[in-house]
Amino acid sequence: MTLRLRTTITLMICAVVLMVLFIVYVLFGMKVTEMTKDAVQNKALTIARTVSRTPFVIEELEGRGDPEGIQRYATDILTLNQVEFVVVMDMNGIRLTHPDPAMIGHHFIGGDEVAALHGNESVSTAKGSLGDSVRAFSPIYGEDGKQVGAAAVGISLDNVHTAVQQNRWILYLGMLLGGVMGIVGAVFLAHKIKKMMFGMEPDVIAKLLEERSAMLQSAREGILAVDKNLKITLVNTEARRLLDRTGVDDDPVNQMVGHIWPQLRMEKVLETGEPLQDIEVEQSGITLLVNVVPVRVGEHIEGVIASFRDKTEISVLMERLTGISVYAETLRSQTHEFMNKLHVIIGLTHMQRYEQLEHYLAGILNHIHNETDAVIRLVKDPVMAGFLLGKQSRVREAGVRMELLEEGILPESAEPDVSRELVTIVGNLLENALEACQGTDDKVIRIGFQYEDHTLRFRVIDNGIGIPENKAERLYEQGYSTKGKDRGIGLYLVKKSLDKLGGSIYWESHPEHGTEFIVQLPYEVKSEE
Repeated sequence: MTLRLRTTITLMICAVVLMVLFIVYVLFGMKVTEMTKDAVQNKALTIARTVSRTPFVIEELEGRGDPEGIQRYATDILTLNQVEFVVVMDMNGIRLTHPDPAMIGHHFIGGDEVAALHGNESVSTAKGSLGDSVRAFSPIYGEDGKQVGAAAVGISLDNVHTAVQQNRWILYLGMLLGGVMGIVGAVFLAHKIKKMMFGMEPDVIAKLLEERSAMLQSAREGILAVDKNLKITLVNTEARRLLDRTGVDDDPVNQMVGHIWPQLRMEKVLETGEPLQDIEVEQSGITLLVNVVPVRVGEHIEGVIASFRDKTEISVLMERLTGISVYAETLRSQTHEFMNKLHVIIGLTHMQRYEQLEHYLAGILNHIHNETDAVIRLVKDPVMAGFLLGKQSRVREAGVRMELLEEGILPESAEPDVSRELVTIVGNLLENALEACQGTDDKVIRIGFQYEDHTLRFRVIDNGIGIPENKAERLYEQGYSTKGKDRGIGLYLVKKSLDKLGGSIYWESHPEHGTEFIVQLPYEVKSEE
């Protein structure tokens, strides 16, 4: 079972806190025990030194003091300092004082007094008449500087253990407070981190990141993002392609956008917070259509994102969409023409002019038959036949007559992609011819197909104004047109389709007498019949 992020963080921090507290307990516990024992030993040694330097204790050991007075003194010292015993002994180890008066006059028990009787201070742990104790010894010297005995002070080991335990309680209390604060801090930190991550779990964030990355990399628009220092943080695949076309070969990530692409004006958007919409940017001969927007987190701008696309590609897309509008316009023309004819039929029927109605219908049928008969006879490809039949209505509405030349036939293509590309080629050539005919009196467009030996050859002829010689060299360039601004896509698409199919195109034009485009391409038929 996968734990939630908040639970995982809390448990991990609590585990770390408990581990640290355990280490602290072990280290400081040993230190506390050692320090407590040292304090007890120092206390016992200090008392023993005090007793060994008391004048009447020295006098008693030299035989000039009061035996009862030294016992009272030892008892007072024992009571005031809360020790187990205070013993004064002579050089033979015979006790002169003891908490139990019955023990006075007897030899000191334990064997650890030897060092003191030889003039050395010492601290030891031994078992005596009163049980186990920590004992401190200090030698006693007479007025002539000669050792006359020793003083011993003992503290019961039970008292030592009690002192150690009392000091440990402080450590326990500190560990408890540290543990509580650690748990509270863990819960708070987990809540804070979860809030910073918008309440999402790591697996959700990872999945979301992968999805967003896939979306960015698959976008048809170039996307470039910078942080608030104007350093590039993200460049998707399309942006890298466009940057390569502009001559930027190095990896732009982590570089300053001003060094790579100053024309984007991303620093202005970062400063003002106002987006830039649909601006045209020239970069190494390529025109890009760019949108630059700020990235806001709360009330603060944390970066800027620019999305851009090659303007020529957008123009091509618009031209293709225009082709759809041509189809729609053709349908509209046919509908309009049909409604006019329908109104005439209804009117003649209402007036009961059946003879005129018969002649009118015969004329319509004959006209439709002539138009459709030529297309059906000469164009066997159903896609192209349907296209030409629809195109006839648009041409007729523009006041232009379209004729199919009796040169040969167009067989059905074995490849549907070829049929679609052929519609693009013929459609754009017909549109060019239709516009070229405007301004002439007798507007005629002729189209003829010839198929032989796996090769299709066709031509589109108009009687328009022709093509000037000074315009011929740039005729197939994208964006170039003799008809005005934002044009020049049709022949570019024709050339692009022919390059795809492995075909060729050439033309002949005579000013004021029209233009003839001749196209030749490989063509596989569906049936040789």
